[in-house]
Amino acid sequence: MFAAENGLKGDPRLQAISEAIRVVPHFPKPGIMFQDITTLLLDHKAFKHTVDIFVDRYRDMDISVVAGEVISEAYELEYGTDCLEMHVGAVQPGERALIIDDLIATGGTLSAAITLLDLV
Repeated sequence: MFAAENGLKGDPRLQAISEAIRVVPHFPKPGIMFQDITTLLLDHKAFKHTVDIFVDRYRDMDISVVAGEVISEAYELEYGTDCLEMHVGAVQPGERALIIDDLIATGGTLSAAITLLDLV
């Protein structure tokens, strides 16, 4: 769906990216197919493809900052809870931010990130 919607269907970079991501079955609990991107980060070519696709997709958007990691927001995961943090001052009022979530299962991380940005 992402590939077709963004003109990437058949793009060989997506295959390289997919092959670089390690799938850990039944982690952290049965039924979860965890997508471990640390192997992608170690594959320089596949990681470059990932960055290039992001750059191509967001190049023409007026994004002021990419939110990093320390105000915090707790959130629910499919298998427990966690906490998201962001540096105070990383985003200024009125700036536009891009949120990138490497895995969306329940939307909790994305929701927490939005809550943090709303606090600015």
